Amino acid sequence: MSANIVFIGLGNMGLPMAQNLVKAGYSVSGHDLVKASVDKLVQAGGKTGADSMAAVAEADVVITMLPASRHVESLYLGDQGVLASAKKGALLIDCSTIAPEAARKVAAAAAAKGFAMLDAPVSGGTNGAAAGTLTFMVGGPAQAFEAAQPYLQKMGKAIYHAGESGSGQTVKVCNNMLLGILMIGTSEAIRLGVANGMDPSVLSEIMSKSSGRNWTLEVYNPCPGVMATAPAAKDYAGGFGVDLMLKDLGLAVESALATSSAIPLGAAARNLYDIHSKNGAGGLDFSSIYNLLGKVK
Repeated sequence: MSANIVFIGLGNMGLPMAQNLVKAGYSVSGHDLVKASVDKLVQAGGKTGADSMAAVAEADVVITMLPASRHVESLYLGDQGVLASAKKGALLIDCSTIAPEAARKVAAAAAAKGFAMLDAPVSGGTNGAAAGTLTFMVGGPAQAFEAAQPYLQKMGKAIYHAGESGSGQTVKVCNNMLLGILMIGTSEAIRLGVANGMDPSVLSEIMSKSSGRNWTLEVYNPCPGVMATAPAAKDYAGGFGVDLMLKDLGLAVESALATSSAIPLGAAARNLYDIHSKNGAGGLDFSSIYNLLGKVK
């Protein structure tokens, strides 16, 4: 375990991912604007420093988990950014969910400087991040994909090479559009059952063994009191935020416009999450859309 890893972006997903690399025995230097998150990584055995780019200059592997395309482009492409600071031969892995076009832009700039770079967004939520069972959707050169295996395998269980640079992001955009649609549909179904006198736990159990079964119903149930491990049991705290889902659905709409693709349900889901966010729920888990649907009479 001699690789020196720098992990930038220790949010709800990034922190447990970095902690799993520490648990695996890697030397991990963590960096985030929120000091409390950095402190948690240090408490788990990681390290940090005031200058993230100084750490990048010594890193064998740089992993990033950031909110949006603009953050990734700024971090990698800036005059004092990752591409300007990383040492020759460093492997660059971006696990953020961003526009495929942005991923291709950064990867092209990395290749021009001689770096191997992967876009490797994830699925599985905060529980999957903590358990090390994430799904990785990876775009980029096959050789870089193979080189990344030792690190990805410590953070995930299902690791797929989707194709060339940007392909991982394309898969993630499609997946999260479907996830948003499924969460709304699951919430609607449970709300309808409850309105007709059903116990939501009984309803969910039966549907999970029927043709309506899906991940949001079985693993991430949006109704409070049904699933103790779901964000709904914690007042929708933590997890995958409404504003992040809104961002991803916006990426889907942008991609659909660029390719003249029809996504009527995806667009409707984006509109509902936009309303939910504007009602003040932007920081709650995306399963809290269940509450918005309860206000519709």
